[in-house]
Amino acid sequence: MRLILLGPPGAGKGTQGLILTQRLEIPKVSTGEMLREAVVAGDAVGLATKSFTDRGLLVPDAIVIEIVRRRLMQEDARSGFLLDGFPRTVNQAVAVEAILIEQKQRLDAAVELKVSEAEIVERISNRRVCPNCVERSYHLQLAPPRVSGHCDECGSTLVQRDDDRAHVVRARLRTYQEQTSPLTGYYLERGLLVQVDGLRPVDEVTASVLTALEDRARAG
Repeated sequence: MRLILLGPPGAGKGTQGLILTQRLEIPKVSTGEMLREAVVAGDAVGLATKSFTDRGLLVPDAIVIEIVRRRLMQEDARSGFLLDGFPRTVNQAVAVEAILIEQKQRLDAAVELKVSEAEIVERISNRRVCPNCVERSYHLQLAPPRVSGHCDECGSTLVQRDDDRAHVVRARLRTYQEQTSPLTGYYLERGLLVQVDGLRPVDEVTASVLTALEDRARAG
């Protein structure tokens, strides 16, 4: 199954992406991972990528699209994949479609996790992380530490990332609405859009996505 995962920051794409790829036995294709792999490869595309990332600049579409094309041609992605973090614009979506046509494949669905702006701001602004324990994070309301303000693992004082602050989250959401939300209309017009309420518990969201995908598969 070939899927694209859509949704604003904080919608739960990371969590659902991991679960879905495990359940469907397909690779999770992340833009960030692909860019890092390209740099490590050290070929012409990798060197071009490094020239932008080293200066803190966005990698141009032409380079990213070529990296995506090469990734989707790898053996583990031939029978399916889940694209996370790409496409971000309609132009990129058109490029993905062209890549798949080149490989005589087609996209099965674009899954969008629907979450309100207010809920996203609350979710992200209540997140706290441990500066010492990699990937150890907490939520002040949903998953608080045992001792307020301190990591369960090492006892360090928890911190809030700068980009988790409410005003920054709102700015990120504005950018999403301007640049990425038009993808909803693009995939809706093509009959590929699957929308799921991302506010429900994680297992319920997963079940809804899988049910919707099964229904699409049966319908042909």
